[in-house]
Amino acid sequence: DCRQYTNRTCEECLRNVSCLWCASSGRCMEYPVRRILPPADLCELQSARWGVCWVNFEALIIAMSVVGGTILIMLGVCCCCCCKKKSKKQVSEGFPVFLEPDKDDERAAREREKRRVRQEERRAEMKSRHDEIRRKYGTV
Repeated sequence: DCRQYTNRTCEECLRNVSCLWCASSGRCMEYPVRRILPPADLCELQSARWGVCWVNFEALIIAMSVVGGTILIMLGVCCCCCCKKKSKKQVSEGFPVFLEPDKDDERAAREREKRRVRQEERRAEMKSRHDEIRRKYGTV
C-alpha cells in the first residue's frame, strides 16, 4: 500500500513503481492507472513525481513533446531527402520529372564518358598494332 509512505521521503515512496509522490502535499498514493496523467485534484503536474524524484510530470511532458517533435521533423526531412534523390534518379534515367540532375549525376556521366573515350582509344591502338603485325608478316 502506497499510503504508508506518506510524510516520508520521495525515494521511499517511489521504490514501489505503482506509487505516485506528490511533493506539494508530501503524500504517497497509488498511481491512477486508468488515466495517463494524474488529475489536478489528486496532485498538480508540477508536484507529481513517478519513477524518479527529480523529474516532475510537467517537465516530463515538455521533454517528451520536444523529443517527439524532433523525431517527427527528422523523419519528415529524411522522407523529403529520399523522395528528392529518387526523383533525381528518375531524371537521370529519362523519366519526365521536373528536376535538374545534381552534381553527383553529372560527375557520374562525365566519368562514363571518359571511360568510353579511353576504351575507344585502346581499341584503336590494339587495331593499329594488329594491322602492323599483319603487315610485317604479310597476312594483310
